[in-house]
Amino acid sequence: MRFAFIARHRTVWPVAWLCAALDVSRSGFHAWLNRSPSARSRHDEVLVAQIDRSFKSSDRTYGARRVWHDLLAEGLSCGLHRIERLMRENGLRARPRRRGLPKDTGERAAVSDNLLDRAFEASAPNQKWIADFTYIWTAEGWLYVAAVVDLFSRRVVGWAMKAEMTAQLVTDALIMAIWRRGKPDSLLHHSDQGSQGGFKRSSQHRLCSLATATRQALLRVFSIPEFFSVGH
Repeated sequence: MRFAFIARHRTVWPVAWLCAALDVSRSGFHAWLNRSPSARSRHDEVLVAQIDRSFKSSDRTYGARRVWHDLLAEGLSCGLHRIERLMRENGLRARPRRRGLPKDTGERAAVSDNLLDRAFEASAPNQKWIADFTYIWTAEGWLYVAAVVDLFSRRVVGWAMKAEMTAQLVTDALIMAIWRRGKPDSLLHHSDQGSQGGFKRSSQHRLCSLATATRQALLRVFSIPEFFSVGH
């Protein structure tokens, strides 16, 4: 194990320093380095290739036991503990499978008139914004992403990411859009009918006097009902 450590780190520190620190001789290390691989080492190389193939074919979700069963089915002779060691040494760690789509437990608000009415064209920036959010599976679980798009340029002007599906997520995306786009006098903010707690407003919002709202948003002192006025 000490010789293997020296071999892995000899490009970082001099071999003489490593040998002295680990109390081994330089001649012994070089003899080990030039030694022909043992039969077990050669077999490990074959196993690692098969382990890697089984692991990747499972979309990196198989642990050592499932990989072991795959290798046994292919006729390879090996033990479970050996598979565990080789996977650990090669950094092959299973990620959790998806546990179903996230649940939306919020209450629906009353449906308001569709002010946008599928008119997805704008003659100038900051006239019409559309907003929505989605969820993305990652190795650490679901990640929720909210975005605000300006219909004039089709550019994302605000976005936010969180591990929870909350009203603060979509509010943060809107705050970024206001901060990045300056102080538009008025615009139509179109979003779907959100059910997250604290954001049960109309699906259509006419944003007015954003110069004042921007200053309040950046200071985090505004409330959502004060910020939005429902368009008619």
